[in-house]
Amino acid sequence: MDIQSRHWVKGRLAGTAIMAGVAGLLGAVAPYAGQHGLGITGSHSRVALAACLLTAAIVGRLAVRLRRSAHVSAQLSQQQSALRQVATLVARSAPPSTVFEAVARETGLLCGADLACLARFEAYGGMRGVATWSRRGRPDPSPVGARSALEGRGAARQVRPTCGPVRIEDVEDTTAAIARKARAPGMRSSVGRPIVVDGEAWGAIVVSKESDGPFPADTESQMAAFADLAAIAVENARTHAELTASRARVVTAADGARRRIERDLHDGVQQRLVSLLLLLQHAQLTVPPDLAELRARLRDVAAGVTGAFDELREVARGIHPAVLAHGGLGPALRALARRSALPVDVEVRLRGRLPERVEVSAYYVVSEALTNAAKHAEASTVTVTVDTDSGVLRVRVQDDGVGGAAFAAGTGLVGLKDRVEALGGRMVLDSPRTAGTTLSAELPLGPSGRTGRDQTAAALRRH
Repeated sequence: MDIQSRHWVKGRLAGTAIMAGVAGLLGAVAPYAGQHGLGITGSHSRVALAACLLTAAIVGRLAVRLRRSAHVSAQLSQQQSALRQVATLVARSAPPSTVFEAVARETGLLCGADLACLARFEAYGGMRGVATWSRRGRPDPSPVGARSALEGRGAARQVRPTCGPVRIEDVEDTTAAIARKARAPGMRSSVGRPIVVDGEAWGAIVVSKESDGPFPADTESQMAAFADLAAIAVENARTHAELTASRARVVTAADGARRRIERDLHDGVQQRLVSLLLLLQHAQLTVPPDLAELRARLRDVAAGVTGAFDELREVARGIHPAVLAHGGLGPALRALARRSALPVDVEVRLRGRLPERVEVSAYYVVSEALTNAAKHAEASTVTVTVDTDSGVLRVRVQDDGVGGAAFAAGTGLVGLKDRVEALGGRMVLDSPRTAGTTLSAELPLGPSGRTGRDQTAAALRRH
């Protein structure tokens, strides 16, 4: 049978089905119409009535389909909007705690849950809450930071070994800690989804509700996208922490190498130059009075050795200032001010010594700022202020010059900014034209050099 014949057969079958539907409608409606005096007796009237009824039935079914399609479209739009909000936070490298809170909220709303929790699995076998959301008016059943054991057959307990989605229709008979907390407000069913990082279950998202009916069949798939975004946030935080720790180690190693070079110069070449200078001075004293030309040449050699010693000392000071290692940041900055070509007012409000990496970085910040002020700013005075506040060293260098400074490539300010940021600090430059320049730096005084994994864990514990 060719295609045209098939279409003809299908058309005849469709027509037969329609006629059968019309006949059925007429048979059902005619008695009712006769009892009410409608008088459907003519064939045309019956056909018209049947057509109207059939049209109404078709329109009704189309309306149901349209409503269903609109509902599905609204759900899809809501899901996409929620994913965009969370994805925007991830793209902006928002703190993990902010991303987790958004994931819990958006997942709970999208899934129609009464409670949504994010938990991180810990090495000892338990878990720690990192974010929670509940509908308005409900108490927080799982406070952030609270630890609990993975017991019974709760959703989180089953997610960890399987690393897959878990659905529990009735939590009344579970003994897991998260289920006991969920049961208090009357939760009846839960769905859990793992947060997979580096191929392992880092944590889980669990949504629960108090109604007896189960979650929709697509709940697990809806939660998957949010779990992936939470995993990306964890990976981003870990990568950023590892990069920061690596940069801090590089800065610390470079400072250590500078310190060793300065020490080698001081204990080696500088000491030899001092010895040579003393020998020359002694030789000058032993030269007979009639050898004036020899005495003059010895005097010139001694002056040259003295100049070489002074230059070498300046080089060593630029590599790593000895006064900083022995006296601390305050004396080192005052020594910088005395050697500056501009009048410098130094105010240092510190108690005791600071970590070496912080003192060295602050010293170089002030040194570079003073050099730029003398060379480029056309300034008349410079003010240096150093103090500590809330575990942070604050350095501020302000001049009254022409301004216009910037973190442009090829300037020493770029290297200083990298150094400060490598230690977890930040540097701000305010230099409007004709209004002077203010360079501000903040350096954390806490321990550094921890691994990225340790720093990420510490950040999550704080939240």
